[in-house]
Amino acid sequence: MVTSRDYYEILGVSKSASETELKQAYRKMALQWHPDRNKTKEAESKFKEVNEAYEILSNPQKKVAYDQYGHSAFQQGAGQGPFAGGASGQGPFSYSYSSGGQGFDFSDFGVSDPFDIFEQFFGGSPFGRKQARKQVYSLQIDFMDAVKGVSKDVDIDGKRKTIKIPAGVDEGTRIRFDEFDLVISVKHDKQFRREADDIYIDTHISFADAALGTVADIPTIDGNIKLRIKSGVQPGTLMRLSGQGIPHVRGSGRGDQYVRILIAVPTHLNRQQKELLEELRRVS
Repeated sequence: MVTSRDYYEILGVSKSASETELKQAYRKMALQWHPDRNKTKEAESKFKEVNEAYEILSNPQKKVAYDQYGHSAFQQGAGQGPFAGGASGQGPFSYSYSSGGQGFDFSDFGVSDPFDIFEQFFGGSPFGRKQARKQVYSLQIDFMDAVKGVSKDVDIDGKRKTIKIPAGVDEGTRIRFDEFDLVISVKHDKQFRREADDIYIDTHISFADAALGTVADIPTIDGNIKLRIKSGVQPGTLMRLSGQGIPHVRGSGRGDQYVRILIAVPTHLNRQQKELLEELRRVS
């Protein structure tokens, strides 16, 4: 076992937490402590604790055993709970990772990826016999390939395969094939910021355009569009472009795009500009 801490405490949930609440808590904590994202010394040990806690609490039989016997239900040789001596404490969440970040990174992630909300659990025997594991690989793709979908030719175990990535995949999306699973990593985009299936982008306009109104060219994942900005717009205003976001990877429809208005205040004014602003200040 990795930890002796209370599993409910690790995930920050109560004993009455629902399956959905457990998944949400797990995803949040796994994102927080994933060593690829969190570079603190304690990140890897915390991440392993989170995986171990979720492995136990998400399995109804193991959860019952844990609620009754605590950690002793899973300790080798303890002889108390129904899982004693029959579970390694690692389960399907034994963890290794790679952070190469260049090209195709086919590192074996086990089945520990923190973003996989369709994880494989123990099946069959209630005494911890595992289902056969499939090989799990990671693949890094560009932001627009994740948005639009793409086909990639890759070598796996010496065999050339064409992998089709559906539109809308996100960081950590897990795609299941017959022979292996694939975990997607998405490169950051300098222009677009993604949150779930929504896109956020900043656009700068001048002080005069903010006061008088303007029409701005706004980039979207489908190309530029014209956006009318009303007079008097305030800094930080979010304008919504309905249906201009990421395609839903499961089901139809798309998210939205949000445009944040930033106002560029001039730092160098000529004489005429200063006179005009002084006049504006007098009449305001």
